[in-house]
Amino acid sequence: MKAFKKRIIHLHHCRGINSKGIIKIIQSDPTLKNLYKTPPSKLKSIVNSSPEHFSKFYYDLHHLKIDQILSTYQKHHIYCLTVFDSDYPYLLKQCYNPPLAMYAIGNVSLLNSPCVAIVGSRKGNIYGRKAIEQILPTLIKKEITIISGLAKGIDTMAHEMTILHGGKTICVLGSGFFHIYPQENRRLAENMKKEHLLLSEYPPNTKPQRWHFPMRNRIISGLSKGIVVIQAEEKSGSLITADFALQENREVFAIPGSVVDPLSKGTNFLIQQGAKLVLTGDDILEEIY
Repeated sequence: MKAFKKRIIHLHHCRGINSKGIIKIIQSDPTLKNLYKTPPSKLKSIVNSSPEHFSKFYYDLHHLKIDQILSTYQKHHIYCLTVFDSDYPYLLKQCYNPPLAMYAIGNVSLLNSPCVAIVGSRKGNIYGRKAIEQILPTLIKKEITIISGLAKGIDTMAHEMTILHGGKTICVLGSGFFHIYPQENRRLAENMKKEHLLLSEYPPNTKPQRWHFPMRNRIISGLSKGIVVIQAEEKSGSLITADFALQENREVFAIPGSVVDPLSKGTNFLIQQGAKLVLTGDDILEEIY
């Protein structure tokens, strides 16, 4: 691994600093050659953080054993990717606030394949499953990679049925690889490691936090040509993903549902707001090709 990339990964593992702070450091020292030589007073003025946060950051900068960490990742076949790398996904790079660094296990080439996201309620039921079964084969036949977030319900169905139909799928996690969430999907995640792809912007030892998941959704939409929402309640994380998609000028699709079903309130609302009503996979293909 080149020195510049390794230093970015090191910064990404430090406590007390976020992506904005890391970018400020890179702007001050574009090659990061002086990263470990910069006096603390100057570094503090660059990142402009609180004394408590800076103390944690400076400690980790000089005490984290990044070579040992990267060696562990290599043993687990974890690939580190930064926004400065040539193989960083083009569509995601064009988005506002793309992840500065990401971690991947599996078929990394899928990151630059044509992708469509399928997201929906954790309470997804048989109707949601039938809807996925109706649109999925057409997309897989066109070698479109299916992206979702490994959550219960619709996300899990999308991953499982893509694999069942011989397609490729990417899972974007809201945690690190060593803390798969939800735990009941560990086996599914394990099955995806070879031919499919696990992806996270969080270092592998990061435990899931509530705020990780809305942030995770911007990656799902950022990698995709379009987002298909299947079963979503009135206040749903899937609608956050759809909002990200609209902000990034991506197509938003929705499967309609019964007006008396709470799981259809979100999808029907999206259709009211201009999302394309989807009945078949061809309805999606004619918009993204």
